[in-house]
Amino acid sequence: MILIKSIEVYTPEYIGVKDVLITNDKIVLIEDSIHNFNEKVNVIDGKGKKLIPGFIDNHVHITGGGGEGSFKTRVPEITLSKLIECGTTTVVGLLGTDSITRNIENLVSKAKSLKEEGISVYTLTGSYGYPSVTITNSVRKDIAFIDEIIGVKIALSDHRSSSITCDELARLASDARVAGMMSGKAGIVTAHMGNGDTGIGLINEVLEKTEIPIKTIRPTHVNRKRKLLLESFDYAKRGGIIDLTCGMSEEMSPSNVIMEAKKIGVPLENITVSSDGYGSWSNYDAAGNMLEIGVSSVNSLYNEFKKMVNNLNFSVENALRFFTVNVSKALEIYPKKGVIQENSDADVLIVNEEMNIVSVIANGKLMLDNGKLMTKGTYE
Repeated sequence: MILIKSIEVYTPEYIGVKDVLITNDKIVLIEDSIHNFNEKVNVIDGKGKKLIPGFIDNHVHITGGGGEGSFKTRVPEITLSKLIECGTTTVVGLLGTDSITRNIENLVSKAKSLKEEGISVYTLTGSYGYPSVTITNSVRKDIAFIDEIIGVKIALSDHRSSSITCDELARLASDARVAGMMSGKAGIVTAHMGNGDTGIGLINEVLEKTEIPIKTIRPTHVNRKRKLLLESFDYAKRGGIIDLTCGMSEEMSPSNVIMEAKKIGVPLENITVSSDGYGSWSNYDAAGNMLEIGVSSVNSLYNEFKKMVNNLNFSVENALRFFTVNVSKALEIYPKKGVIQENSDADVLIVNEEMNIVSVIANGKLMLDNGKLMTKGTYE
């Protein structure tokens, strides 16, 4: 058991200075004062610090991305410590361009290993291509019967995609939705959006021609170009959920995009932010030749949050929602994840006044204590 004393609690809403008791993997009590009732309880002094929900990163290439510049550019798998050090206690793993040297079996195996090491992990079946790569040869069966899989990935408006048709995307969305309904999962389609001119036009066509709910298809990387962003603002105004990616550019950073969205009346609850961590980024010339390639970092997520609070005058409450409760609701894992309240999972961060991470508790286990890693991955 862990008892955190006299700490400012953000649920993400600020509820004052409280004591918080964690037993096993749950938050069991939040009170003004909780007496230390047993010498075996690990008591943490929270004076002068804040307690915030653990971050949920809904777009991470946990088995590594890349490979678009030949085999030497394949990104290695992520390690537990990389996620813990940046306050990510829940992650959604997925594939990218490479579904040739990587597969869903490997992805789910990596998810299970990270879960064994202490954090919460979900995955998406599929990749950039269509028909979707799966474990069971069925998107529906993958989502329905494999615990970790909550949806499917596809790429749109990108030269690396399969250029799928409206009917194919509609069928994929229907499969994800029905499987999610049957298994009590989100049942979503995460749509990687590329630099193509078609933008979210194909998604809009599907929604116009079918009865598929708008929240089924989730465009991500929508802040990569101006035209796509404006289309996505309209999508969010109509009830869709859009995902912003860290590290695109300073002008199109999630924080700047969110400030713009607020001014024009985009519902902020329909916006999430992710890192695209361990995925590769690449630039091409007009002829399609690769000019450069690099790797995205998972710590960009927490760095964006710090910038919002420390440099851009966001309140802690308003900044937190895009990395916590908005994401948990979008993934239909709320109130289990993304909030600090009784009976929620004990995924919390202790931070100081400068928003630097002091300690990380994931599933009730102290993973980082006063800046020191207490748990590392098996082969770290």
